[in-house]
Amino acid sequence: MIRINKFTGFILLAAGLSLTSCDKDDTTTTDNFDTAGTYNQNDQMARPAINTVFVNASRKNEFNTTTPSMMNAAFNTQFQSVLTGFGYTTNILGLDKPTFASVLVTDVLNVKMSGPTTFYDGTNVLTGRSLADDVITTELILIFGGATGASNPGLRDDNVNANDKAFLPSFPFLAAPF
Repeated sequence: MIRINKFTGFILLAAGLSLTSCDKDDTTTTDNFDTAGTYNQNDQMARPAINTVFVNASRKNEFNTTTPSMMNAAFNTQFQSVLTGFGYTTNILGLDKPTFASVLVTDVLNVKMSGPTTFYDGTNVLTGRSLADDVITTELILIFGGATGASNPGLRDDNVNANDKAFLPSFPFLAAPF
């Protein structure tokens, strides 16, 4: 019952996912994209749902303002604790709990300069992300799928298999608004 409740919370929190944003300190608003001034980091969300689920509310601001190179030292224990609560032991990548926590905790989007760019395609892992990558299902498989990716069938898929509108074939690639 605990896993189902935590999973339900995982999905609900993932649904409320927001994009990275910054607030400009001054109140001047212009349409010419003025980049002068001081900006503050408000949120990091390179990997959807990871920040939302693994970082508790009391440490959310700390996480969002921590330099990625310092995240493992500051948050690995907390991420391992959440994985323990989910019953995690290993995943299809063969990562034990401390190693997987170190992968998850550094909230950056990796970019591979050559070869496939994908969140996970069965071979390539975290080499980037295309718009069509099923990021949430991939994260669920890595967390709940066990050593083969087949454990916990009800917990390893969000059942959202495609965008509601087709992506554009050229820049800006995002689906046209409704």
